[in-house]
Amino acid sequence: MGPQKMHLSAVASVICLLTCSLAPVHGYADGKVTHACSSMIPGHGHSAQDSPQHSIAADKTVFKEGDRIKVTLSGPRFDGFFMQARDANNLAGSALGSFELIDAEVSQLLLCGDVQNSAVSHTSKRKKTEVSFYWIAPANSPQHVQFLATVVEKYKIYWVKIPGPVLSQANAPPITTKAAVSFALSAQPVISITHHFDASGCGSSKFCIRNPSSCNPEQNPKCFFLSFKREGQSVLVEMSGPAQGYLSFALSHDQWMGDDDAYLCVIDDQSVEINPAYMRGRTHPEVAPPDVLQDLAWKLEDGFVQCSFRRNISIPSSPERFRLDAEYFIFLADGEAEDGRILRHRRQPLITNKMYDITGSPEDVGGSRSPTLIKFHGAFMIMAWMTTVSIGVIVARFFKPVWPGSLLCGEKIWFQVHRTLMITTVVLTSVAFALPFVYRGHWSKRAGYHPYLGCIVMALAILQPVLAVFRPPPRTARRALFNWTHWGSGTAARIIAVAAMFLGMDLPALDLPDPWDTYVMVGFVLWHVSIDILLEVHGYYQLRKALSQHPWSAPAEKLDEDTVGILNNNIDEGHTFKKIVLTIYICGNFAFLVTFLAAINQL
Repeated sequence: MGPQKMHLSAVASVICLLTCSLAPVHGYADGKVTHACSSMIPGHGHSAQDSPQHSIAADKTVFKEGDRIKVTLSGPRFDGFFMQARDANNLAGSALGSFELIDAEVSQLLLCGDVQNSAVSHTSKRKKTEVSFYWIAPANSPQHVQFLATVVEKYKIYWVKIPGPVLSQANAPPITTKAAVSFALSAQPVISITHHFDASGCGSSKFCIRNPSSCNPEQNPKCFFLSFKREGQSVLVEMSGPAQGYLSFALSHDQWMGDDDAYLCVIDDQSVEINPAYMRGRTHPEVAPPDVLQDLAWKLEDGFVQCSFRRNISIPSSPERFRLDAEYFIFLADGEAEDGRILRHRRQPLITNKMYDITGSPEDVGGSRSPTLIKFHGAFMIMAWMTTVSIGVIVARFFKPVWPGSLLCGEKIWFQVHRTLMITTVVLTSVAFALPFVYRGHWSKRAGYHPYLGCIVMALAILQPVLAVFRPPPRTARRALFNWTHWGSGTAARIIAVAAMFLGMDLPALDLPDPWDTYVMVGFVLWHVSIDILLEVHGYYQLRKALSQHPWSAPAEKLDEDTVGILNNNIDEGHTFKKIVLTIYICGNFAFLVTFLAAINQL
């Protein structure tokens, strides 16, 4: 059974007991490829194909300003395309003219440079064999215009700048340049690493990031390792760790994805491709040719990948490559890949806690895979819905008659304990509820059902003290309605809170070890239910015994809570047993709490 199915089964089991937590991102599937306006190269990180199989046709070869010319791209089935018109004598120039759609379901208009609708691309990965649109000739057009197209058959197979027909103005002189040819990314070198990276020199001769802290990749294959060693005006980078598809790191000005200089080691069949990339946001990275990297090398064995390369500290010709002699937050991520295409990582990247200059004094640092605010969110919710609310409910249900004559601040002990723990629960829940919004700044669209369940829990938690304020006096007609409403909303809140915790434990921002987290949470639920049943059975037999000593006209099932309390107040037998059970229960709850808090602290 997979982790997701196991968690869903666990949630269902929890609900049953108490009443008795990543879609892949495909590269630019929506055709929003304006970043490629100049190069027309898709950011896939693979070499472009030679000998294009697709062709471009136009219904005119001679044009004048304002002409509306039908252009058709056709060939074997393909996923995506990107087309422009350019000056045939300057194919490196900018896009010319504007396009007009024929079928808006398969194609869309894009802005390239300062010219609106100057390019056209696909709208989805739906297979197609032919697309058509109109091109409107602009004013002040060059004498010769040529159409260029990039066609993607699938992620690893594409052609760049497929040349189309040349359109000429009337009486134009002959064209002076040759047709465009496909542009290919530089081929990846095939160099193997013959040794395991090791942590010697970390903090003394090289800057290292390790997870877990102080692990050594030479001895521990589960160690995520990244090192930087300055050598003159260049930096040697070594990166290794367990990976199902890829390892990557990025240099960032903040602790958010976006506007980051990234470097990818992507497993493709039995080889590894190393490329720089640029992260514009929470989208697929824009992969660039590896021209700016030297001495590329890799090793792949048993799901463990190593890659290394050398990069100059400054690369003025590539503004998206950051200077290395400045301070940055450093991200270290891993995830799955499909046919050499990286998919969205299922867990939060490791992020350093502060900014570092990797070319400065060597340091040996770690990081966190969970933001501090999200850690507090999880910790507060677990404290509230595993500890304070559970103890408070147990005390209210079973311990009313244990201290009948004792008062605390003018109220019965059980009531003061219950009220204090419930207020604590509401406060913890309120603070925890606000933290993700403070961290994210908006509603999370990638957290599944967890935030919706959290909103319900927050509403029910606020409802409980509101109901308590309007609690009717004992033995009134409305008291039974209050009792059932109070019990029902409280029980619903606890069930939904536990379900939310199950789902939240495996979200990328707080990814507790799996399946350990499920087993521990199921263990807590079984622990709570077992104690609940034990006290319920004990109370039932104590009540039966009390009824036998003090006959009443009504059976035990018909007595209200106040009458039951009077009966139990008259017997002391069993109170010691209850106190022992409560002590054990509190100790057990704190053991579960400390276990989860320790796990969160290790993230």
